[in-house]
Amino acid sequence: MDRVKYASRQKVAAVVKKALTRGAAVEIDGLGLFRKTGKGYSFQPANLPRIFVSYVHEDIRDAERIYEALLDAGFEPWLDRFKLLPGQNWARAMRNALETSDFAICCFSQNSFHKRGGFQSEMRYALECANRLPLEDVFLIPVRLDECTVPVEVARQMHYVDMFPDWENGMERVIEAIHHQLRRLRAA
Repeated sequence: MDRVKYASRQKVAAVVKKALTRGAAVEIDGLGLFRKTGKGYSFQPANLPRIFVSYVHEDIRDAERIYEALLDAGFEPWLDRFKLLPGQNWARAMRNALETSDFAICCFSQNSFHKRGGFQSEMRYALECANRLPLEDVFLIPVRLDECTVPVEVARQMHYVDMFPDWENGMERVIEAIHHQLRRLRAA
């Protein structure tokens, strides 16, 4: 078994080295970014707060706006459209992304309320992850993209942010909630 692990590591290292030799940067999700420099190679560990963004496909434009605003704020958002690779097992990747995230943003809308499928799975798993944390910790940040009903289980447990009628104000509140939690963790 150890030989198999060693061979797998050697293969990954060879692929990374080949890409770096060509001048490409290599990002390993959850680990960091490798780059070729004038003096050799550099590694920048991934230590930015990771934020999972959950949405229904009809709301992709709003989810992308949230993703971009989180990037601009200096966070590391995870959105399936940008992070999933072709052929990757969606359910496994989603669970891993949620488990390794510091926060999850669930985007509720009139489109999501009666929708079945992936969004509902993500929301349930995000609630499960949140339930493992101390009660004071912020993990799941529900946002309403429009005048919709937030599921009772979510609305009963936590406050949500309205992204309308003022999108910028809504994003400011989301970002402030993240910063508040990060300050709490640093003070602990």
